[in-house]
Amino acid sequence: METCPFCAMEEKAYHETEYFYALFDGYPVSKGHTLIIPKRHIETYFDLDPEEAGDLHHIIMTIKKRLDQKFGPDGYNIGINNGAAAGQTVFHLHVHIIPRYEGDMNDPRGGVRGVIPSKRIY
Repeated sequence: METCPFCAMEEKAYHETEYFYALFDGYPVSKGHTLIIPKRHIETYFDLDPEEAGDLHHIIMTIKKRLDQKFGPDGYNIGINNGAAAGQTVFHLHVHIIPRYEGDMNDPRGGVRGVIPSKRIY
């Protein structure tokens, strides 16, 4: 069995809760790009139990406030890839909190719809 990279990254966390930890993405798409990772090894969002789901909401809101203070972004994308067909490559749930900045791309309309480029603009 291959070792899960996220099961060994908790020591790099800049914030943690009972069920999750947050760290800056090693391959950020923007300044402040953060991953929120459950301490328990589960594959997808749909594997969360109710207590973990509530804690996930709490940490997302906390990290958003911290990123607002530190980086002052103009918006956010929150993304989760669930399954290989959705682009998941590390099969340990991780939530991307991606700060967005005015002018970081010419036309951001469509946001997360851009996962299928031909469907982004409608």
